[in-house]
Amino acid sequence: MTSPLPRTRFQSFTDRDMRPQVSGRIAALRQELVRQQLDGFVVPRADEHQGEYVPRHAERLAWLTGFTGSAGSACVLADKAALIVDGRYTIQSHAQTDLAIVTPVKMEETPLNTWIAANLPKGAILGYDPWLQTTDGVRQLESAVKTAGGSLKAVTSNPVDAIWSDRPKPPSAPVTLYPEALAGESSTSKLARIANALKEARCDALVISDPHALAWTFNIRGGDVAHTPLPLGYAVITSEGPPKLLLDNAKLSAEVRATLAPLANIVEPSDLMAVLGALGQSGAKVRIDAASGASALGRQIEATGGSVDAGPDPTALMKARKNAVELTGARAAHLRDGAATVRFLSWLAVEAPKGLLTEVDAVGALEQERIATGLLKEISFGSISAAGPNAALPHYRVSSASNRRIEQGIYLIDSGGQYEDGTTDITRTLAIGTPTPEMTDRNTRVLKGHIAISRAVFPKGVSGAQLDSLARVPLWEAGLDFDHGTGHGVGSYLSVHEGPQRIAKTGTTPLEPGMILSNEPGYYKPDAYGIRIENLIVVEPRKIVGAEREMFGFETITWCPYDRALIDKALLTTDEIAWVDGYHATVLAKIGPLVEGDAMVWLTQACQPL
Repeated sequence: MTSPLPRTRFQSFTDRDMRPQVSGRIAALRQELVRQQLDGFVVPRADEHQGEYVPRHAERLAWLTGFTGSAGSACVLADKAALIVDGRYTIQSHAQTDLAIVTPVKMEETPLNTWIAANLPKGAILGYDPWLQTTDGVRQLESAVKTAGGSLKAVTSNPVDAIWSDRPKPPSAPVTLYPEALAGESSTSKLARIANALKEARCDALVISDPHALAWTFNIRGGDVAHTPLPLGYAVITSEGPPKLLLDNAKLSAEVRATLAPLANIVEPSDLMAVLGALGQSGAKVRIDAASGASALGRQIEATGGSVDAGPDPTALMKARKNAVELTGARAAHLRDGAATVRFLSWLAVEAPKGLLTEVDAVGALEQERIATGLLKEISFGSISAAGPNAALPHYRVSSASNRRIEQGIYLIDSGGQYEDGTTDITRTLAIGTPTPEMTDRNTRVLKGHIAISRAVFPKGVSGAQLDSLARVPLWEAGLDFDHGTGHGVGSYLSVHEGPQRIAKTGTTPLEPGMILSNEPGYYKPDAYGIRIENLIVVEPRKIVGAEREMFGFETITWCPYDRALIDKALLTTDEIAWVDGYHATVLAKIGPLVEGDAMVWLTQACQPL
């Protein structure tokens, strides 16, 4: 590496402390609520597409409350305001909002609807934006408001937008074509499969509102949100006849338009309500994705005479089950990314003990190694580079204000890359200097859970919820746990967080061959340190002699050593030791030919048998 302190291309560490503005913005919102004859309003993190990553002009929750996490909701009443977040963001929410005005509430203890039921005054009118809530979400709000003795009202104009005077413009990144050589299937074939799925579901049409599904279906990519190559738009696919593709014309080059035109009728997103109205007037039964379809979509269809079938978007499972070409690409991307990570770790092993590196320095160094592959398109999310107590925050994001030196103790790096042939996500926890016995114990327990998932064999039909506890048992035995899921789905040059597959208490979708997931148990000691170990894994068929059922297991596709200094061999079983040694031998065999010099020396040592 030419410089120990390289800059980053894809990440910014500028502070976004909006706490001084929270009081004024909440006050302005309350005035607007009075003008709209509302007694309260719900502000979710989601945008009109219910995305985890939203464009800047849709960051309403962050602008209003200062909270920049990827999940949460606020409810603002005349005399109180709550910020509902899950356990990942308890500390962050307290640090980012004005606590004199907004009260952070832990979702696991008091969900949004429970808070509303307990705090909305009797007779009060609670407003919501039907573009920012799913049909199921509205039903839950209705139930909560009914319990409180109030009423729920859909607004036609979002009151936050009315007071956001310097709101950014919507994104306008160009739409690009995704080669069939990487997608593994033509858009024509995908559209035919979707049409067949609609016929089987006895639906006349499907509204695609999730940009991930849009990108996958039409083999296109974009750049409308950070770190994920998404084009924002919609599609309406019918069981008979050509679909309609709603994309901003300004985003389409002549080449892209010429490629898409034979597949669909291309119209402007501003025509969406007219398109839905026409469906309704024809009496169509229209599938709206229950997970991501905005309530406004169904309201328009029903208002014009159609019927709504709220259920799973059939593209979700199609997209989740990666084909052979996509899996080949994912494996290649992970080898490339593994080599970049190994080069970074070998550099870190020399530089970190000097006590001069910061979290930001490390982010820049790793990003430069990925850029040096020549194939990096973007990072797959903002890197979690966390030293000491910052590592105790599962979704920590380093800023110029929080930036710490990497000193004696624990350092955690969770990062990933976007390559055209695959999306990567890897976490490694490292000991800087000599770790304490407690650190080694906790890391080894996390590793045991990680190994348990890696080695899991399970029958067809099993969901991630049934496997989640395997990663927790070694921690439970010591009275410990972690407050996030064990694994999320991952896309193919799409989102690093892809549903519906996941390994978590909420992961009810059966796991099927071709699905890519993360395997990332953790442990977090507040104000001290945190540990997480993450590889990506692929569901694959598993042959077992004498098996009476179809069985599945996991193929690991992430290749990078674990820190042997943080492993207590005495806590591992013979089989677990053999698994680690086998994994490290494979890492050396796969990554060794891709690195040289100091990196190869470091890799050889890091992959020695336990």
